[in-house]
Amino acid sequence: MKLVWLLILFAALFLHPAVTERNTSQTVVCNETAKNYSLVPLNLNINVSVLCLSYNNIALNKNDTQILRNYINIRELYLNNNSIAVLRNYSFQRLSKLAILDVSNNSITAVEQAAFAGLSKLMTLHLQNNRITQLDSNAFILLKSLKVLTLQNNHLGNFDIKVSLNLSRIILSGNPWNCSCGLYSLQSWLDNTNVTMENENNTVCTSPNNLKNNPIKTTILPNCQNGGLTGMTTISSIFTSPNNDTLISAKNNTNGRSLNSGVHHFGKSWTFLMGVLVILVGTTLLIVMAIKFPVWYRYFRSYNHRRLEEDEPEMFEETFTPHMCTFPQTPASNEDESVVVFEQFHTFVPEDDGFIEDKYIDP
Repeated sequence: MKLVWLLILFAALFLHPAVTERNTSQTVVCNETAKNYSLVPLNLNINVSVLCLSYNNIALNKNDTQILRNYINIRELYLNNNSIAVLRNYSFQRLSKLAILDVSNNSITAVEQAAFAGLSKLMTLHLQNNRITQLDSNAFILLKSLKVLTLQNNHLGNFDIKVSLNLSRIILSGNPWNCSCGLYSLQSWLDNTNVTMENENNTVCTSPNNLKNNPIKTTILPNCQNGGLTGMTTISSIFTSPNNDTLISAKNNTNGRSLNSGVHHFGKSWTFLMGVLVILVGTTLLIVMAIKFPVWYRYFRSYNHRRLEEDEPEMFEETFTPHMCTFPQTPASNEDESVVVFEQFHTFVPEDDGFIEDKYIDP
């Protein structure tokens, strides 16, 4: 009897689903779909790797972010069809193993730049069916492993690609694209990378009216002053092309877009370069003149001014002392002549007493 119980216990231990799952693929799935949660639950398996929280009322606020940091082994997180309005900075900071993130079908209007910080292994990001009006490409700058990005059915009018995104697939349809200069960087990025844009024929312009329903990837944009990557590449290929055949191929690579924007873009650079050359030539001429014509140096060197030395009063006394001491030795003369001689060498200037002398008053 004991042997039978031991066999039953042994079978239950090794045939338990959780044990079998852990021994085979190390995958722990927690399906908490449609449980009417308003917060991320706390009582989940700490080793959960696939977490499904779809169709709840989770807003992904600060408390939810703190709870998610406890589940560091999550590789797939599904938060679609919830009540998320903003993807705030560092919302998934400690989920370094996360490979798939689904936040589609929410009410997201803004994505902060550091919202996906720490997701170095993220490969698939679903953002479709939200209300995103503006999206900064810097939000994806740290997602080095990202390959799939879905942005369809949002409110995007333009998407400025300022960083290099190594995507293999992107979906952009269902957005009100404004085919103006703000779309130039996106169009250039689509043309110069190997990314595949799904539903390309349905990803069209909604404004302006003259470009309405044209595919955003191939439509000819108006002349833009700030040409993107394609414009710069085209201009550089034209300047380096030795024959007309290369020029024709460069025009074909731009899908018929105008080259005027690239030319205006390089105009300021040529002006700056000419200014630098003028300054260098002028400085060189001045140095050559200083070396070849040393007369200027001698001319300036002749002005060797120096301060008077401290013994100059003594020199002044030595200069005038002989004259003051060599009075003519004359015999005794009358008193008037003595006074005249004394006044010649010792001039007496009465001090001003503040009164005006009247010459008509008899002294």
